Amino acid sequence: MSHQLTLAPATSNALARWLETEAATRDLSAHTITAYRADLIAFLHFLGGHWAEPATPKALSALSQADMRAFAAAERGRGLGARSLARRQSAVRSFLRWISDREGFDLSAALSARSPRYARSLPRPLTPDQAQGALAQVALHETPWIAARDMAVLTLLWGCGLRISEALALQGRDWPFPEALTIRGKGGRERQVPVLPVARAAVEDYLRQSPWGLAADGPLFRGVRGGALDPGAISGAMRKARAALGLPASATPHAMRHSFATHLLAAGGDLRTIQELLGHASLSTTQVYTGVDDARLMAVYRAAHPRG
Repeated sequence: MSHQLTLAPATSNALARWLETEAATRDLSAHTITAYRADLIAFLHFLGGHWAEPATPKALSALSQADMRAFAAAERGRGLGARSLARRQSAVRSFLRWISDREGFDLSAALSARSPRYARSLPRPLTPDQAQGALAQVALHETPWIAARDMAVLTLLWGCGLRISEALALQGRDWPFPEALTIRGKGGRERQVPVLPVARAAVEDYLRQSPWGLAADGPLFRGVRGGALDPGAISGAMRKARAALGLPASATPHAMRHSFATHLLAAGGDLRTIQELLGHASLSTTQVYTGVDDARLMAVYRAAHPRG
């Protein structure tokens, strides 16, 4: 029933202002902003039913830790998992910090409520032999130019650490590749990614065989009908490769990016540098990618921090 309530105008306006602030100051994607909006609407609607009155900014000043716990219990009762609940509570806390600063009240007690713990699933990179085997298997596609295309995309993922969306966003104007590509990743963050000779050669081989011309404002990688290549085609190529090689279901295109990070670290790469190459906002995300233990992470922090 609480989800049928409408937000008070003042609350709706505050939510809209907060979302605008988040989008502008943190350069968040439209997808993230939509998720934040859904998180806050769920929370504010819950409070409206829980308190039997609209959750206005003034009413939020009385928010307690018990209210936060009640919201968490209600979300768990609806079947929301620990990971999703933690993300939802993170958005709620961000909004509450913003509105308490804006309205001049103290919500430190409510904000001290703990988020649920959850086991973070570690990515499963391929070994160098498995990655090489996957590329060799993809190269067996019956249509030579498609084999070369899929090889080129996967080589960019493994050899340069690109996300598949970043590889498929490359345009004709990006070719020929410079020594380092400027990649615009998540949150609009730009990074410089060195291009290995093997990656450049793979793309050159694909372009030599491709039946489609290269237009400056067109996609670098094309599908069978000449349009922009769908990521599902690359996922399908990896699916066939892992079936042929007996690899686990975790051997996806994204696993090639994981492998880039893990193999660099194993060869002595610096975690900070790998973070920059991957375009991660935080070092902890890179730590998850590479399976680095806490001792190694703290060593990097101590070496990098001016007061370390």
